[in-house]
Parts: sequence; C-alpha cells; structure tokens
Amino acid sequence: MKILSSRDPAVDSILFKTIANVKEIEARVREIVQAVRQRGDEAVFEYTEKFDRARIGLDNFRVSRTEIENAYAAVDVEFRQALAAAISNIRDFHQKQKQHSWMEPDALGNILGQISRPLRRVGIYVPGGTAAYPSSVLMNALPAQVAGVEEIAMVTPPAADGSMNPYTLVAADACGVSEIYKVGGAQAIAALGYGTPSLPKVDKITGPGNIYVTIAKKLVYGEVDIDMLAGPSEVLVIADASANPRYVAADLLSQAEHDLMASALLVTPSRDLAQAVLAEVEKQLANLSRRAIMEKALADYGAIILTENLEEAMTIANRFAPEHLELMVENPFAWLGKVRNAGAVFVGGFSPEPIGDYYAGPNHILPTGGTARFYSPVTVDTFVKKTSVIAYSEAGFQSAAPKVIKLATVEGLDAHANSVKVRLEP
Repeated sequence: MKILSSRDPAVDSILFKTIANVKEIEARVREIVQAVRQRGDEAVFEYTEKFDRARIGLDNFRVSRTEIENAYAAVDVEFRQALAAAISNIRDFHQKQKQHSWMEPDALGNILGQISRPLRRVGIYVPGGTAAYPSSVLMNALPAQVAGVEEIAMVTPPAADGSMNPYTLVAADACGVSEIYKVGGAQAIAALGYGTPSLPKVDKITGPGNIYVTIAKKLVYGEVDIDMLAGPSEVLVIADASANPRYVAADLLSQAEHDLMASALLVTPSRDLAQAVLAEVEKQLANLSRRAIMEKALADYGAIILTENLEEAMTIANRFAPEHLELMVENPFAWLGKVRNAGAVFVGGFSPEPIGDYYAGPNHILPTGGTARFYSPVTVDTFVKKTSVIAYSEAGFQSAAPKVIKLATVEGLDAHANSVKVRLEP
C-alpha cells in the first residue's frame, strides 16, 4: 500500500481504474448470452457444468422444498437470530421509502396524478458457489417485497456437487423467496433476461456479480431493466488526526478482502495518521484469512493520499464518487453536507462499512466505478414503475388549447394542433 501526495499523477490511475481486457470478456459473454437465448435450458446446463463443474438438469434446476428444509438443519441458531434482526432493520428502512399513487385537482377542475405500481416479476442475482452471501439475498428481496412485487426469482451458482449454500437458502426462505434456481454467471442473467422453458422471463434484474455478470446485464438491458452496472467494491475513508488508526486500517482491509480489484483508499491531511495506518494494516494483515487477496488489492488499488486539508480530501472523494465513503473526522456531520457523490456515507468512528453491509437497514447494493455521480443505491423505487394520469376538464382544455396549438405549430406537427382544434369547433 502506497503513501502518495495528492499531486502525484499516480493518484488518478488508482482512482479511475480500467479493465484492460473488457472487450475480450464482452465477446465471450455475448456468445453465452446468445446461446442461452437460442437454446434455453440446454445452454444453461452446459455452461453451468463448464464453469461451475455442476451437473444440473431439469430434475434439480429449481431448489426443492426439501433442500430448503435441510438447509435449516445445517445452520446455527445464532445465525438465524442475527438474520431475523437484520431482516427487521432492512425491511423497516425500506418501508419508509414507499411512495403511493396520487391525484390532485386544480382550480379549473383538471386532475393530474401518478399511478405507482410494483413490477410484476423480478430476478435477483446472488453470488455463490464456494462463498455464502445471505446478505445479498436480503438487500435484493426485501425492497422488492416492500414494493409489492408478486414474483421474485432468485438465481445463484451451485457448488460442484449441485448443492446450495445453506445460509443463502435460509436467508431466501426467511425473506419469502421460494423460486430459486441453481445457476450463476452470464448464463443466469441471460436466462432471466430472455426466459427459458424452466425459468420464465423477468421484467428487471438486480444484484451484484463479477465482470461476466455485469456485462451480461448490460447486454440484456432493453429486453429487461437492470438496477445498475456494478464493478469491484470500493471504500474511501476521509480521516484527520483525531481518527483511530486501528479502525481506519480495519475498514480498509474489510473492503480489500472482497476481490483482487477492490479499492481501499485513505485520504487524509495527517502524515502521522498515514504512517500509523500503514503500520496497522501490516499488523492486522498477519491475522486475516484472505491475506493474499488483500495484499494484491492493496498493492494495485490501495493507497493513502496526503492532502493539504480536509477540503481537498472532500474534493477528491467527490471526484472519485466512491461506493462507500467513511468520515472519520472531528465533527463529521459538519462535513456530511459537502458530500456530493457517494453510494453510502458512514459517519463517525463507530459506523464501519460492514454495519451497512449486514445490519443497519440501508441497501448495500450501491453504485461503483464513479457511477455514484448519477446512480442511486437499490431502493423500493428500483422495483416500482410509475404511470402519469391526465384528466382535463372542458374549462381546463379551453384555457390550454391556444398554447398547445402554438407549441405544436412551432414544431411543425399539424396533426397534433388539429387534435386540439377539432375540439374547439362547434
């Protein structure tokens, strides 16, 4: 992990990383997506065996109730209790986001409004295979349920023996998701996007995945909607001399363990803090199981950036638009209003990013790669579509007609103008 001046040209290469072979990957993903579109289940099963080494067929493609019941027997009571508490917090937070249809009359008797309806069927992607991500189940399924989505189809990769992670299955069942399929990767996205005989098409796909999943979502967009194009995970910590270096180091490492391309950045005006955090990173690394992944991520995409002051640190953060932004400074709420671009903000020394990942309530499916400049986290709105309502009275029409005719005429759309004119004739 490097200590760099904010003026160092290397800072931009760390902040705005690129994937060198993205075109090559996109070509491979396009081939998978087209195969699934053309050959349906057959292609899904072929790619699942090729990439996950799992022999999946019509008889075991969809997770059975017996498999879910067996999963409950495999998980401990403490996990189920923690899961229930997290579900309660996440559901409560998303309930506050729910919007309702509305209608409003004006003085002329015109009625304008908006109908808010949930999507009928959505697909949620949950990373899996050798790892367990029950938290991703909660962050996808609960806002969809709060929105009122009727059908939720979950896809997640199986283990090589065709089994599913019990923690993921229990999380899905606890959220009321019973339609679960053993498929991951680009083939899962294609199946959701185009449908197969065994997996009906959805209206929208949500959930994070690797670069193959992300590109597949990009390719099916338009056929269905998607939540966002997510990339490797990121954290940027703004800290001053008051910050605890142990806390800062631990939070950087918690993000670096995600994958080899995860970004973990500290931006600070304090050289003493920078040196202390660097020492703490080395100390804590020695006791962590995913050390090799973290060391590679920190070497390639980690850095401590020294700034002149906190104002410059905030400028860098807003340029980077991080997925996770931590404010470990004196009076952090005084700086919160200066945050323009971030997926989620963690305020103060006792709000580490994992609190948001698992428990606090806000969604952990967040924009990455600078897209927090224009994307939002997954919310209840992700699973809702809106329809406008226009109901003009005769008096309202008479008042508006000349203006509408003028605007249509300027645009050269005579038929538009005529549609209004005929209603003015006796």
